Amino acid sequence: MEHNFKKALTIISLLIFFNIFLITGCSEAVKNLDQGIKGPQIIVNPGTVRLGVAKLTKKTNIVFSGSGFQPGDSVFIKLLNVPVNGKKVDLSIAAADVEKNGTFNAKVEILTKISDFLRAKLESNEKMENIIIVTNPPMPAGAYTAQAVSMLSDKKAECTLNVKGPSIIDRLKDWIGTLLGKIVKK
Repeated sequence: MEHNFKKALTIISLLIFFNIFLITGCSEAVKNLDQGIKGPQIIVNPGTVRLGVAKLTKKTNIVFSGSGFQPGDSVFIKLLNVPVNGKKVDLSIAAADVEKNGTFNAKVEILTKISDFLRAKLESNEKMENIIIVTNPPMPAGAYTAQAVSMLSDKKAECTLNVKGPSIIDRLKDWIGTLLGKIVKK
């Protein structure tokens, strides 16, 4: 009896440890702007994104933050040298107005994530619900340079956005999305 209790306690402890590891160990720390830098700078949160359709479109908020830009200016964010149809191109993925303190936050919108990251399309089904049509492979995994470009001056700043393929959990979510008709693969 005591042996069974120890065995059950060990299994429960391992399950608790595993769940804590999954919840806390899988996300990276949030990056903050360096207050010591006076010139233009940019960071991206999260620093790494995965190309799972369900996760990228529903759960992942990609936000570029910057400082050291002219108040009242506009900033455009580009991913540099992204392979598209055998060529390297720069993709505009976000834009923002610079605040009075010289900072900005530029969010990558869902249509950009669908068209540029996933290389898919957004359509409606018979119930007028949005569905994602996947016809091409997503952007290749890799480390991409993101550049913030000022519209009113020559100020620029760069950071790295890491793009990874979908995890096993992401693939499972996408499979469920396919079964539910929210994701269509052609």
